[in-house]
Amino acid sequence: MNPAKHLAHELRLLLLALQFFTRVPVTGRLAAWMGWDAAWLNQSARYFPLVGAFVGAIAALVFAAAAMLWPMSVAVGLSMAATILLTGAFHEDGFADTCDGLGGSAERARALEIMKDSRIGAYGAIGLVVMLGLKALALMSLPLGWALAALCVAHTLSRAVAVSLNCWLPYAGDPAHAKAKPLAQQVSVGSWAVACVWPLALIAMFAAARHGSDSFALPSPQAWAAALVAAAVTGLACARWFRQRLGGVTGDTLGASQQLSELAVYLAVLAMLGR
Repeated sequence: MNPAKHLAHELRLLLLALQFFTRVPVTGRLAAWMGWDAAWLNQSARYFPLVGAFVGAIAALVFAAAAMLWPMSVAVGLSMAATILLTGAFHEDGFADTCDGLGGSAERARALEIMKDSRIGAYGAIGLVVMLGLKALALMSLPLGWALAALCVAHTLSRAVAVSLNCWLPYAGDPAHAKAKPLAQQVSVGSWAVACVWPLALIAMFAAARHGSDSFALPSPQAWAAALVAAAVTGLACARWFRQRLGGVTGDTLGASQQLSELAVYLAVLAMLGR
């Protein structure tokens, strides 16, 4: 494949990832140019964290604009609402289904069956309230600059965690009944490696920006190191838990790993405030 065709293919994968994981429409001539191949969705996993960076940037922009008019609590609420609208609560839905499945039955087959039910149960509702509440409290407790940077990094890094699980763990359910069959296949090591580059590059960018700015406080290098450790530990814990309980991952558990690692990043950055 020549460089021009390779670049066009990578752009198609990026657009596909954006279309699949957000409500951003890809229509008209752009959709016709992009085309479709089922195998591309699995390949596009390398760009999932980059889509997360886009979601995090929108969240940060809404947060910053709202903070000029209202208290931090309102700014956080509007920022979180913006990400939910932008993604269609894609990952939150997976987290709720995972809570229902793993909380509703100790048996693997029954847990997987519960997770397929589109109705939310008690475990899912309670889990979502706790998850959204903790994320809001953590963000409200951060200075503005720290919160904006944490939003961008958390949305990027957490999606790299989900890609990691999709690379290193088998699919737990029946691939024939998967909502997105290409994602029921394990991600290649090459795509996983590319996916991990995006959050590392973003953290390096914020670290460099902090070094050159005195007027706008950004998280310290120690905070970013803590965020990386927290995301890695959360990913490993999720991998161990899902493998023990389900024998692998599903789309819902990947969404749960994204939500849990996003929260872990906020808490880790907050823990390093003032240190």
